[in-house]
Amino acid sequence: MYRRLAFIVTAIVLVCDILSKSLAVQFLEGQQSIKLLGEFLKLSFARNPGAAFSFGTGSTVWFTVLAIGMSAALIVAIWRVTNTYWALALGGVLGGALGNVVDRFFRAPGFLHGHVVDFIEFPHYPLFNLADSSIVCSGIAIAWLAFRGIPFGTEEPVERPSVESS
Repeated sequence: MYRRLAFIVTAIVLVCDILSKSLAVQFLEGQQSIKLLGEFLKLSFARNPGAAFSFGTGSTVWFTVLAIGMSAALIVAIWRVTNTYWALALGGVLGGALGNVVDRFFRAPGFLHGHVVDFIEFPHYPLFNLADSSIVCSGIAIAWLAFRGIPFGTEEPVERPSVESS
C-alpha cells in the first residue's frame, strides 16, 4: 500500500513536470515574461545546464549521474516505507528528481547534456520548475518527519499478537 502510494505520487509529479515543461517550451521560449501576480509571480523561460541556482553549469553529466544514483537510493527507501507521510514525501522527491533527469536525457543540447527547463519566477529568486518545487517541499517534509522521529519503515515485518483460544 505505501509503496504504491509513493510510486503514484512519483508518477503524478513526473507527468505534471513533463507536461508543464513542454508547455513552457511551446509558449514561453523566446517570449516576454507573463505576469500572473504583478511582479510577484511571473512565468519566464530559461534552460539551466547546471544544478540549483545554475551552480556547476559545466557539470551536467555529473549532475545526471548523481540524480540517477539518488533516484535508485530513493527507490530502495520506498521499498521499505511503512508510513503514509514518508511515502508521500519520498514519492515527491523521486518524481522531482526523475523530472529533471528526463530533461538531462532528452532536451537540447543532447543526451546526458540536456538543459533543465525552468519557468517559474519570483522576485530575487532564481527560476525553477515543478520538479524543483516537489523536491524542496518533499525535502522539508522529510526533515519535519525526521525531526519528529517518525520512522519511515521497519526492518522486519511487525508481528501481530495471536489470539489463542482456551
